[in-house]
Amino acid sequence: MKTTYYGQSTFMIETGGKKLLFDPFITPNPMAKDIDIDSLKPDYILVSHGHGDHVADLLAIQKSSDAIIICIAEIANWLGKHGINNAHGMNIGGGFDFDFGRVKMVNAIHSSTLPDGSPGGNPAGFVIYADGKTIYYAGDTALTYDMKLLADDNLDWAYLPIGDNYTMGVDDAIKATSFINCKNVIGMHYDTFPVIAIDKKAAEEKFIKAGINIKLPQIGESIEL
Repeated sequence: MKTTYYGQSTFMIETGGKKLLFDPFITPNPMAKDIDIDSLKPDYILVSHGHGDHVADLLAIQKSSDAIIICIAEIANWLGKHGINNAHGMNIGGGFDFDFGRVKMVNAIHSSTLPDGSPGGNPAGFVIYADGKTIYYAGDTALTYDMKLLADDNLDWAYLPIGDNYTMGVDDAIKATSFINCKNVIGMHYDTFPVIAIDKKAAEEKFIKAGINIKLPQIGESIEL
């Protein structure tokens, strides 16, 4: 299983011969200017919520790849109005078996409005069960006690926001690792905008001091999970 970072909260996971793209925000991000979205060709796109910095390239990438979009039911309905009828709507607490593995939609504490002002339903995170591994993608979220419900999932990796201001910062993300019982973390949702800029070296030192294996990949960098 391999993951590749494309900036902000956008990752690809390759597993079971399938490509899963999370929260596509690439073309508006100057830090990701070298990424060609037409080359990505995901089989699935997982959307945690409706904000522009998570769905900016959603329609374009879906149309170039015919990917199935996994998202909250309200976003699936919104996509239908844009001519995309192969979205798989879910809701918090529900799970579904896909051809690459199982996806469970879990709670996130945030907000969710689509770029045109339409309501985006509840924000969400995902737990992916595939290729013998269990991966938590938290989406945009505050630290929440609901994360303790994941402690028995034996998570192999967790994608956690660390940029503060709109989501958890580094300190709360470190607390979250104890809630979810996972010490392998990939940081996301930082540096794209001035208000979420972080000192990467200081952040890494905090995670390491807490006994956490932290990865802050460069844009375009791949990591074996």
